[in-house]
Amino acid sequence: MTKADSKKKKTCLSLSEIESRLVIAGIQPTAQRIAICRYVLCEADHPTADDVKTWADQNFPKMSLATVYNTLGVLVGARLLKELKLPHSGSVIYDDNVSQHFHFLDEKTGELHDLPASAIEITPRLKRGFRVSSMEVLLKGSVG
Repeated sequence: MTKADSKKKKTCLSLSEIESRLVIAGIQPTAQRIAICRYVLCEADHPTADDVKTWADQNFPKMSLATVYNTLGVLVGARLLKELKLPHSGSVIYDDNVSQHFHFLDEKTGELHDLPASAIEITPRLKRGFRVSSMEVLLKGSVG
């Protein structure tokens, strides 16, 4: 079981709901895309492409790593997933929470927790002309 599998989501979209989301996003709902969506949207918690590939090898035989990367890229492009490049990991992490939020890394377990934007107060003092398009905040520590 991968780290991404350790924290299951409580609710999940049905296969028809996943297919509908893909169609609305302009994405052809192939069997591979639906399977990857089900995993990243319903089961995984901040998975890497390697986590998705490991899951696919166990649940959807003969899916190539290229298919995994291409599908994740398509899902990011359609804003169904966020792509995170956080300093604690050499891998890209995929997040199904596409709303503005931040992260807390439990350094003991390696688990990444979502924090609502309202949990952190940041007041940028930037020179005139700077326009912020997004912001990533990673807090590190331990839970408990």
